Amino acid sequence: MQRPPARSLSALLAIGVLILTGCGTQSGDPGEEAAAASPGRTITAQKFMRLTQPHAETGMTLLEGPVFGEDGGLYVVDVTAPEGKPKVMRVDVRKKTSRAVHTDGRGAYTSAQFSPHDGRLHLSDFVHGEIVSLAPGGGDPRTVFSGDVDGAPMNPDDIAFDQRGNLYVSDSRGLSEGEAHGRVVRIDRESGKATVLAENLAAPNGISFDDEYRGLWFSELTENRISYLSLDKAGAVESRHTAIRVDGGIAQTDSIAVDADGNLYQGLHGRAAMVVYDRHGERLATVELPARTKGLKSATNVAITPGGTKAYITVSGPAGGYLYTFDALAEGTRQSNGG
Repeated sequence: MQRPPARSLSALLAIGVLILTGCGTQSGDPGEEAAAASPGRTITAQKFMRLTQPHAETGMTLLEGPVFGEDGGLYVVDVTAPEGKPKVMRVDVRKKTSRAVHTDGRGAYTSAQFSPHDGRLHLSDFVHGEIVSLAPGGGDPRTVFSGDVDGAPMNPDDIAFDQRGNLYVSDSRGLSEGEAHGRVVRIDRESGKATVLAENLAAPNGISFDDEYRGLWFSELTENRISYLSLDKAGAVESRHTAIRVDGGIAQTDSIAVDADGNLYQGLHGRAAMVVYDRHGERLATVELPARTKGLKSATNVAITPGGTKAYITVSGPAGGYLYTFDALAEGTRQSNGG
């Protein structure tokens, strides 16, 4: 990806890596090679609305982090928005309108989640290794976490909260070097202490609790696999294993959301599609855009309406940043906001 003029060389290099990752590596046209054939039905998503156009300063747009707020609004981040353009937007899905919630001259925000503890909107800043929070409707920016973890800086990609408000982060450290230095990090709500739960990962990206909060699903971008961390009541790791290997072809695993039945919605970068698995790894469905859709290369993330089944996918490419909709396999919950 390209990046708006940065304030430092390190920031410029970091955002370049981020754009290459999609929070994925930029790849060919989605109409070229499809994912390997596998069981499951095809669901065709329908265009809902266009949110952004490619920015002249960055040469692109990349929508991420769709999350429903208590006010019913759908909040979305634009990773590559330059200073002065909306970096966080609120979409009124009934009126099909959007408005700016936040912008600044520094952050490259790759995900968004509302804390169950204080109701504030938390954003991951990939470039600066920080977690920033905003008031529910925008404003009052605060830095929730910054600094090194076990002596190394983070590149936080996606985030998830447990029921007590502790924060779990997929750290894509090592991505720029092409090395498996990534981590899953837990940040304690009360003390702010960061604990590494898993390490030596290949660019971890999506992260979400399962439907019973017994463990975490997380995807590794450059290995196209989804792993599962079983956690105890204190949030410590009991076990870890590779759960699903995604046959993505030219595409790579991006963000993850989970519905009320425990099904996983795995976003793809490099192909405007999403794959759905049950908790046992069976592929249930592939969500596709209409066949003749052009200029859209990634379907990175999804949010399912709380208590309903209407799902909204963030889709991006040279044609701009869009929301597409489809009917999810089960109702939406807190975990149904994809990081």
